[in-house]
Amino acid sequence: QLRLVESGGGLVQPGGSLRLSCAASGFSLDYSAIGWFRQAPGKEREGVSCISSSGGNTNYADSVKGRFTISRDIAKNTVYLQMNSLKPEDTGVYYCAGAQSCHRYHDYLDFGSWGQGTQVTVSS
Repeated sequence: QLRLVESGGGLVQPGGSLRLSCAASGFSLDYSAIGWFRQAPGKEREGVSCISSSGGNTNYADSVKGRFTISRDIAKNTVYLQMNSLKPEDTGVYYCAGAQSCHRYHDYLDFGSWGQGTQVTVSS
């Protein structure tokens, strides 16, 4: 059974950092791209970042470039999203999901096997 589980969310002040984890089971990250998405109340789900199945290609939304870094640990079958210099507009539920590639990393309809999400709140 394919499964993704997110963790690492929480409440952080503006300018702070968080590291989210996306643990995969039932499949190997060698065969799946993994994307991170977020959804704020009343807004559509937004593609934040993606890492290819080879790990050699990454994508970032313009709103997070230079602040967020996606990476993975194959031995742990886990993808991470390091988030620095957080802003209130980064607040939302963060999800990870799988796809064949990151070609359309911004489109949540291309992704499946969604995790349950983890809440990130950036507030003073």
